Amino acid sequence: MQYQSTRGTAPALGFEDVTLAGLASDGGLYLPTSWPAFTVDQISALAGLSYVETAVRVMAPFVAGSLSEYELRELCTAAYGRFSHQAVTPLVQLDHQHWLLELFHGPTLAFKDVALQLLGQLFERFLSRRDDHLTIVGATSGDTGSAAIDAVAGREKIDIFMLHPEGRVSDVQRRQMTTVLAPNVYNIAIEGSFDDAQALVKAMFNDAAFKSRFNLSAVNSINWARLMAQVVYYFYAAVRLGAPEREVAFSVPTGNFGDVFAGYVAAKMGLPVAKLIVATNVNDILHRALSEGDYSQGQVVPTATPSMDIQVSSNFERLLFDAGGRDGLALADQMRGFETSKAMRLTNAQRDGAAHLFSSARVDADGMTTAMRWAYDGAGQILDPHSAIGLAAAREAGIDASIPVVTLATAHPAKFRDAVERATGTRPPLPARVGDLFSREESYAKLPGTFEAVTAYVAERATPRG
Repeated sequence: MQYQSTRGTAPALGFEDVTLAGLASDGGLYLPTSWPAFTVDQISALAGLSYVETAVRVMAPFVAGSLSEYELRELCTAAYGRFSHQAVTPLVQLDHQHWLLELFHGPTLAFKDVALQLLGQLFERFLSRRDDHLTIVGATSGDTGSAAIDAVAGREKIDIFMLHPEGRVSDVQRRQMTTVLAPNVYNIAIEGSFDDAQALVKAMFNDAAFKSRFNLSAVNSINWARLMAQVVYYFYAAVRLGAPEREVAFSVPTGNFGDVFAGYVAAKMGLPVAKLIVATNVNDILHRALSEGDYSQGQVVPTATPSMDIQVSSNFERLLFDAGGRDGLALADQMRGFETSKAMRLTNAQRDGAAHLFSSARVDADGMTTAMRWAYDGAGQILDPHSAIGLAAAREAGIDASIPVVTLATAHPAKFRDAVERATGTRPPLPARVGDLFSREESYAKLPGTFEAVTAYVAERATPRG
């Protein structure tokens, strides 16, 4: 399997090189040069398989040439052996049509664990082959940071520097990052928003002088390997609800577009996805882009769903590339214009290419609260605020009653205890495995949100290239 950049000029790479690189050298994101296609019989054969076996079959085409099936199974077994539920991503029924896909049974209580536990294993396997050292730099709006840190903490050949916007993540999210005191973990709180943090990370990758000093890689969903791992649970859920003989719709609370793009990949591979519902909060750039063709950046509004407080959705570039005809040079021009003006219009090809599969909804605080109460009163289910936005969008989408609608439940409600208590009157407890979180020591740096300050901090602590 070979991978190409969305911006057209970086060399094609195999899976191992793409995983270690993260971002392409031309500033683009990697995608397979063609989508593997599963037959109806191949999808039917997933019925009854464990999550690990499902993962091996779904991901095998993407890792071809870099990992054998035996190696992939070994890594998946290690990654998903740390989850607290034997199904890894279990389904829960809410009513006759609506279901939750619980993605929060990993060690840091968020969907990011599904991908990042595997990514940590992949990094270690590939680095051991090369006797190399990796410097991971990432930005988090809440959950990516803790999941990435947990996945690589203590690994000898990796240093990780994780930026988060100071005061804009929940106390549980922050502590899950800052109480990991492994010597290879560096937490940085920056002044500004998640978009500011993400821009700093991209600037480090795009600065030739800085990148030449360190072997940089990414754990954000710009890393293809992470997004690939998320494709698996779409197959796992859909097959349990009747696929391939039955279509299934998915509603995905999203800010950075990675999780819902994984659903697009599943559809491209042959999974009968009726609709992908993109659920945003009031930071609605994705809703405007999909419904009106208007991809223009506004001011980030802090909300009770901090992981979605984003106005620049990095993975949207992958959809624009694939749905718009895979013209990398044209997309590079389009993205450069956006980076300068903070606004762009989708082309007709991009809008038409997305319209058959995607719909979108903007959900405000009242809509979120209503969905939380509906799930609690009607099904006894306590949802975190992000999952509630997904459920609100699912209930408004007008999907035919014969089609099951799966809302991705992206975080454990205890990660957002205050918001849950306000909506439902119930304060969810932390699971026992993280119950001592508030008695642990914290350690993190506070820096201005400038390229100079952050790169100086990283350069002083990272391991240079050999």
